[in-house]
Amino acid sequence: MSQQQIPVSHAGSLPRTPELIAANEARRVAEDGFTLERTPEFEALLTRAVVDLVQRQEDLGVTIVGDGEYGKAMSSAVDYGAWWSYSFQRVAGLEVTGEDLFTQPTVRSGPGDVKLTSFPDRRDWTIFKEAYQDPTSGISTGKNATAFPATTGPLSYTGQDAIASDIANLKAGLAATGLEQGFITSLSPGSGARISNRYYATEEEHIWAWADVMREEYKAVTDAGLIVQIDDPSIAENWDQINPEPSVEDYRAFTRIRVEALNHALRGLPTEQVRFHLCWGSWHGPHTTDVEFKHIVDLMLEIDAGSYSFEAANVRHEHEWKVWRDVELPAGKQIVPGVVSHATNVVEHPELVADRLERFASVVGAENVVASTDCGLGGRIHPQIALAKLATLGEGARIASARLFG
Repeated sequence: MSQQQIPVSHAGSLPRTPELIAANEARRVAEDGFTLERTPEFEALLTRAVVDLVQRQEDLGVTIVGDGEYGKAMSSAVDYGAWWSYSFQRVAGLEVTGEDLFTQPTVRSGPGDVKLTSFPDRRDWTIFKEAYQDPTSGISTGKNATAFPATTGPLSYTGQDAIASDIANLKAGLAATGLEQGFITSLSPGSGARISNRYYATEEEHIWAWADVMREEYKAVTDAGLIVQIDDPSIAENWDQINPEPSVEDYRAFTRIRVEALNHALRGLPTEQVRFHLCWGSWHGPHTTDVEFKHIVDLMLEIDAGSYSFEAANVRHEHEWKVWRDVELPAGKQIVPGVVSHATNVVEHPELVADRLERFASVVGAENVVASTDCGLGGRIHPQIALAKLATLGEGARIASARLFG
């Protein structure tokens, strides 16, 4: 049967329910400083929350649903950002050292010697220093930096029970709704390795160790018949965290190591069950130092995935849909452009969503487009607005589908 509609998905994180937030707040933090206990009562509440969430997604027109990252910790006690900090609770060889986002050392790069600097030394943050320090600006980082771990020993995966829970909960939601496709997000090796390395001899060795660790999680998801979404803002976001600005050639060489490590982790897995998510960090800020999509799109396509998710409603990058006029999408692959933004409280009109989808369809073919959000909506906008954005995403996809498929 030929395709009759544009599939609808999103980038992963969705707002937690008040009950789930309260339950997370009540969880005990282990002695390691970042692992949260899992009790039978919490697991039962989590399952109900994910099943209800899948139903809400279906009601709003989402056809490739996720678990909202509900199984990934979001608590004031552990608030690194659930999209990547969850991995710290599933990996051995890490230790909280007292270092935080604002006490990392400043590092300078040079030609052929690209290194990440500290978060406060990011070029976007230094250009707009006053705005980032102003609590009335809406982008202030404040004084809530949380200590996060460093690699202090050999890395190994310990999250078997946690990922099994994530899988079971999402499959329960699929069974309850009759939907067929669901996805679970998982951290990329390059993003995991952005924490301090105090054990491995080189940065590259550290990245490849993360690849071996995360492969176990990727495989668990695909073995369960689900889609694994590899969350990897590092491919694009690292550019801003290199000071001074590197040459494009040096940055591509720096990035290719991360692409190769990810492909190593994905080896042998069914590409149709792998989705890669690229973004420019997605923090609420000016983003004037973002790398241009045209400089990294071919690197993204080297990743062994069946579909590629990226920001396209973001006003800093919306114009870059035109990149696909010059870049050939490999046969059998799909793009998953964000056509609804997480960075504004304004809810996009369905006609705008449809227009954005039709642009992409005009350059890669309607059958190769999946409608999505730029990045996760959870924790970034009010839950009521997030649901309105998912609703307009579904409606916009229906409008575009009617025009494209008749």
